[in-house]
Amino acid sequence: MPAKIAAGFVIFRKISGKVEYLLLQTSYGIHHWTPPKGHVDPGETEMTTALRETQEEAGLVQNELNIFENCKKIINYKVNNNPKIVYYWLAELVNPNAQVKLSDEHQDYKWLNIHEACKYAEFKDLQEVLLYFDKYIKNELDN
Repeated sequence: MPAKIAAGFVIFRKISGKVEYLLLQTSYGIHHWTPPKGHVDPGETEMTTALRETQEEAGLVQNELNIFENCKKIINYKVNNNPKIVYYWLAELVNPNAQVKLSDEHQDYKWLNIHEACKYAEFKDLQEVLLYFDKYIKNELDN
């Protein structure tokens, strides 16, 4: 069976010099926390999917984000024994006070520092993505 492909953004904002990450809590299953992401539709690129899903799930549109296209992380894992590939890009919320508007796919959202975000993320591969992007922000963006 071919892998399901999904894409999304790890969105961060800076408030009083502190970096916070946006995680959404699903309203289905085990109510896990993830960045906005979703499955690639036929004919879509991964970037198009990331933009569409972020708008659908968090109400944030492209011009509200500063997307770091050169900062990407791909994870591979299995869901019900089927392979899944997720593309994540790093994106900064341009206006840190922009309103997040959830779809019915999610029941809550939080802005979390890296340690809290990793606790909420639960899955090791997602924690590694968050830590990778956090390191990128510290090394490449905070100069």
